[in-house]
Amino acid sequence: MANKPKPVQEFSELPILPVRDTVLFPNAILPLTVGRESSLKLVSELEGENKFIAVVAQRDPRVDNPQAVDLYQIGTAAYIHKIIKLPSQSLFIFVEGLQRLAVEEIVQIEPYMRGRVKNLPDPGVPADRPEFEALQRSVTSLFQQVVQLSPTLSDDLQTVVMNIDDPSRLADFIAANLPSLSHTEKQELLESLDLGTRLERLNKHLARELEVQQLRSKIQSDVQDQVTQSQREYYLREQMKAIQKELGDADEAQEVEELRHKIEAAGMSEEAKKEAFRELGRLSKMPPAAADYHVTRTYLEWLIALPWNKFSDLKVDLRKAKEVLDADHYDLEKIKERILDYLAVLQLKPQMKGPILCFAGPPGVGKTSLGKSIARALDRKFVRMSLGGIHDEAEIRGHRRTYIGALPGQIIQGIRRAETRDPIFMLDEVDKIGRDFRGDPSSALLEVLDPEQNSHFRDNYLDVQFDLSRVLFICTANVLDTIPPALLDRMEILDLQGYTEEEKIEIAIRHLIPKQTEEHGVKAPEQIEFSRPALAYVIRHYTREAGVRNLEREIATLCRKQARKLAEGSAEKLVVTEENIPHSLGVPRFRPEAEIVDRTRQPGVAIGLAWTPAGGDILFVESSVMKGGKNFTMTGHVGQVMQESMQAALAWVRAHASDYGLDPEFFQHNDLHVHVPAGAIPKDGPSAGVTMVTTLISALTKRPVHERLAMTGEITLSGQVLPVGGIKEKVLAAKRAGIKKVLLPAENEPNVHEDLSPEILEGLEVKYVKAIGEVVDLALEKEPVSADDLKARHAALTTATAGPPN
Repeated sequence: MANKPKPVQEFSELPILPVRDTVLFPNAILPLTVGRESSLKLVSELEGENKFIAVVAQRDPRVDNPQAVDLYQIGTAAYIHKIIKLPSQSLFIFVEGLQRLAVEEIVQIEPYMRGRVKNLPDPGVPADRPEFEALQRSVTSLFQQVVQLSPTLSDDLQTVVMNIDDPSRLADFIAANLPSLSHTEKQELLESLDLGTRLERLNKHLARELEVQQLRSKIQSDVQDQVTQSQREYYLREQMKAIQKELGDADEAQEVEELRHKIEAAGMSEEAKKEAFRELGRLSKMPPAAADYHVTRTYLEWLIALPWNKFSDLKVDLRKAKEVLDADHYDLEKIKERILDYLAVLQLKPQMKGPILCFAGPPGVGKTSLGKSIARALDRKFVRMSLGGIHDEAEIRGHRRTYIGALPGQIIQGIRRAETRDPIFMLDEVDKIGRDFRGDPSSALLEVLDPEQNSHFRDNYLDVQFDLSRVLFICTANVLDTIPPALLDRMEILDLQGYTEEEKIEIAIRHLIPKQTEEHGVKAPEQIEFSRPALAYVIRHYTREAGVRNLEREIATLCRKQARKLAEGSAEKLVVTEENIPHSLGVPRFRPEAEIVDRTRQPGVAIGLAWTPAGGDILFVESSVMKGGKNFTMTGHVGQVMQESMQAALAWVRAHASDYGLDPEFFQHNDLHVHVPAGAIPKDGPSAGVTMVTTLISALTKRPVHERLAMTGEITLSGQVLPVGGIKEKVLAAKRAGIKKVLLPAENEPNVHEDLSPEILEGLEVKYVKAIGEVVDLALEKEPVSADDLKARHAALTTATAGPPN
């Protein structure tokens, strides 16, 4: 082994070639691609034999125009052996590292870098140091083991290493050929001028690399063992299939092939087909007795059964659709117009996405049956899902297959039952969805009812995307307050308000009577006949609703009574009249007109109009004045908002007491009590404000309210009457109750013109008010009631409410 340092060539100044992510070691030949403009100029100016350069690595490879501070201080003197021009105007050069050098000063930047350099000769090998020789042997041995284990290093490197005697050259050779070393680690080895330090660092790197290669080899060996085992199982399985075939037991293989053909013919999306074939591959390897066999089989059958590319025949006939809708439902013009608009667009653009409609209205107005009529008008399949009381999010999205007995959600099940990808899908009672620890179904519906998202709906059970964008979703709800805002925002709300008396009579004649007579086996008009006045009597005195469900029940009762008579042998025809209705339906349940007249005879009683989920209704408000001082009592199960409305009404009356001939100090010597009857029913809202003021002034001035007059409107302390909601329902309730005059806020006048036809307003006088003073002037009689008249009214009221004698 040579112990003398190797002679070096002296350089004082050299052109500098900066390189990225590359370190050139002495005695190593390295190919480099030269593409920078400054580097190209450097190479082009080298002439003859003087092709010596300094190759120095950059600290940050992202710097395109490096300066002196961007380069390491120590690099390698190199000689360019060959230059190849590339089509991309770049150069490909082969350089040989000669020796280490230090860049002392940059003397030139343009057109390329040039610097004054200092040669760094390798130190000699210390004499008589056994530990040094042991370190050299350890490095050699470790490198040979790494070469044996590494798939990327050539086995010839072991022979080359064995033939290198110079320890410095040995260390540089190994460092240059070890691919696991990072750019920074190679630079550290280049800068290690002390040979012992260099060998120690290299020894650590080699030990780490050997451990990594051993782990890689172990992992690869384990994987190979698994692959070998899988191949063995495959061969055994194929032999078993051959044996089963010889024995005639090939039903399982035949089922797998049938499933394969069905998957091909199902028209699935690429994702679904890929998943189906993957599961089919698993199924083919399972014995029928395996626990997962039937789970996988059921999953594949669900995938195959879905209508991936089946659509209804597009037959857009606007005239026929209008005829169907008109035949099934009376009135509801806005809803019908919206459906016909959708059909018109569908005729122009067959690929359009289905709208998300929500029918909102009181019970019994025909929301659910309207969905069936739409399906009939569009000639599509109809699927209905009731959401009332659903608590589990899995009802919408399905359960994951890890659960026993898992199934897809009701959305996918409904699509499968429809056997088409574009049915009419009704989500009934969307306002009655529950929520508990099992999840929030309304949040799961956000994806279903969003046209931008439901084209990629992913059921938990299927775990593949299914396109719901062509489905026409129709939701129904009685109230919108309980629907989450995010879900409500995704739906187009179509209000179905209550019916007038005339509309109910028409619906009964067209739909309810034919349906009930057919169901009860009674022929109309041969065996039973309903007159319009009789139907009006039933509506007025036996039902109080926005829809027609109770009316249908009463008609069914009359049909049953006649059916019983026919069954008993009587052949007499029943003509339903006002006189014989009580014999079948009992005593009239409601006496709206008589009740209104009787109860408003007394001063201090006024009629308000209220909105309820079942439609509109009238609301009596009573006030009483008694001796006392400063007490104001509010009863009738009234909510916080209504209590505040009563307080505001009292404040306004006290502030304007002198305008109505009242002592401004009346509250100092009197107690006031405001009561809203039907105390078991909760009431709330600000729309009875004008009624509170009217009843207080009526009680204090003894001026009664005009007969058959009702009102609604919110009040302010400054005396303004603010608009309220539910105008159509309230006006319909007033007409049902026999009201002749209605006071409404002036700002609600557009609602009246939009929602109420002249036929509905016939026989009803509507007055619009802006201030509380106008309400009082229109509502109260001019003169107070005398004491004798008041006693007479008390007696008449007692007689009216006592009822018939026993």
